[in-house]
Amino acid sequence: MFTVCALYHFTRFDDPAALQGPLLDCCRSGAVTGTLLLADEGINGTVAGPRAGIDAVLAHIRALPGCAAIDWKLSTARERPFARMKVRLKREIVTMGQPDVDPRASVGHYVAPADWNALIRSPDVAVIDTRNAYETAIGTFQGAVEPQTDSFRDFPAWWEANRDRFHNKRIAMFCTGGIRCEKSTNWLLGQGVAEVYHLKGGILKYLEETPEDESAWEGDCFVFDGRVSVGHGLREGPHLLCHACRRPILPADRERPEYEHGVSCHHCTTENSENDKARFRERQRQIGLARSRGERHLHADIPEDPAPRKHPAP
Repeated sequence: MFTVCALYHFTRFDDPAALQGPLLDCCRSGAVTGTLLLADEGINGTVAGPRAGIDAVLAHIRALPGCAAIDWKLSTARERPFARMKVRLKREIVTMGQPDVDPRASVGHYVAPADWNALIRSPDVAVIDTRNAYETAIGTFQGAVEPQTDSFRDFPAWWEANRDRFHNKRIAMFCTGGIRCEKSTNWLLGQGVAEVYHLKGGILKYLEETPEDESAWEGDCFVFDGRVSVGHGLREGPHLLCHACRRPILPADRERPEYEHGVSCHHCTTENSENDKARFRERQRQIGLARSRGERHLHADIPEDPAPRKHPAP
């Protein structure tokens, strides 16, 4: 069993590049894999490994400038959800493309999971899912508005086109772990929205703390690792990943005629050209050859489709 740690923190790093090497060394020495992003505005990412390795990485991060109060969320995975460790330098730790957005200056009101249901059931509250369409397709909160964006960069334009729908409404926003809402609530406040709220700790914290029989969540939550989705209690969900388009699919979807492992699924079969599909087939052939030699192919970081899975017992 592997410990999975999702974390983020907005702070000021004067020289993120100087932090990259020591952080990568710490992760590797603890057999920790995953991805961490560093930028002038802070740190974000998800890593997995033995609990001792995760604890060492968290201790290292908490010692970074301004990170002593960093929050994180822990869950487990039966198989290692990442193949390798990457620490990347980025312009933003979550890309919104709005240079004036600064969650360190102001954000919406945090709402604890225990108080979330009461808020979103209020008739004067509009609930907005800030995640992308492929994420909301497998689960969201009851009654939530789904912007159907392809990227978080699209959210500001969506709001501008739809803001009249929310006149005189209080706005409650949520995302996977909370980081997108740090930026989206700051942005809405800058747009003159008077009352903005967001779910503290995101969907993951809600699913961890809220009993299923009291939950307003429907479906599963997409996660950006080899588990693909999680449900209540952060139990691994049933979803797999199409390696061509990286959208979540169910085990039964592999029986559909559009599905070809690593090449297409019912979501993307008409989106890619025959040349694209030929490239994907060659990639899968090379991955198979590397595996037969006991090697790991460069493009084999995404775990292979496992056998159909069921929800493990609580």
